[in-house]
Amino acid sequence: MKKKLTFFILSIFVFSKTYSAGNNLAGARALALSNAFVSVSDTWSTFHNQAGLAVLDNLSAGVFYESRFMIDELSHVAGTFVLPVNAGTFGFSFSQFGKGTYKEHKVGLAFAKRLTKKWNAAIQLDYLSSRFPENERAIGFATFEAGVIYAATDNLFFGAHIFNPISNGFDMPEGTQKIPAVFRVGGHYQFPNMVLVTFETEKTPENPYLLKYGIEFSPVNNLAFRFGVSGKPVNYSAGIGYSVGRLTTDIGFGYHGNLGLTPSVSIQIAL
Repeated sequence: MKKKLTFFILSIFVFSKTYSAGNNLAGARALALSNAFVSVSDTWSTFHNQAGLAVLDNLSAGVFYESRFMIDELSHVAGTFVLPVNAGTFGFSFSQFGKGTYKEHKVGLAFAKRLTKKWNAAIQLDYLSSRFPENERAIGFATFEAGVIYAATDNLFFGAHIFNPISNGFDMPEGTQKIPAVFRVGGHYQFPNMVLVTFETEKTPENPYLLKYGIEFSPVNNLAFRFGVSGKPVNYSAGIGYSVGRLTTDIGFGYHGNLGLTPSVSIQIAL
């Protein structure tokens, strides 16, 4: 009975709004900021806005784990690898959502470049696949995503990103199941003394605007406290980050009023 209930919840969660692998965002720092992250640059920009990779100067990598609503079948694991070169920055990402008879996978290869002192742009090629309980084989499709970031001042940044603008999807026996495009736009302001404020709006053709806000407070250089809110329905998030040398560990928690708590952790290293 418990397994049937779990799978029922999983099915509703995955298909109620949009295909989740297309919108499975990774990185515990971003989760703690309610994923209001479209203009922020770090190792996990491979999942949020690849244009953020253009300003990264070091080879870096990260791993991520999330237990969505504390349900094992809704676990999400991801990884990222960032390689700066003379021509720009390459980013590789992968993720798996689900466990057991239902799984979603996403693999992405990105290239980001500084166009001017104020503009960065990027494109990423993706392959998404799913394994459904009723199918022996996984089915998949290819698509792309792209983004830009604009530095209005040294402290104020704006970003825009679109996933699957061609609305590609799965070829099912009953026809093509199109996956809606996801458009995100937002920004952040870095106050001179320890505080980062982020904001973002997300939109799909079938759903209303989703507003997200986050704040990060760093009392010392290697420690950060984070809080976020998004909705409707209103979801809350919080987390903490700690750095030692080139290693950073982030822990994030999201809370949904009806479905409960989502803990996550990510570890990043810059070489």
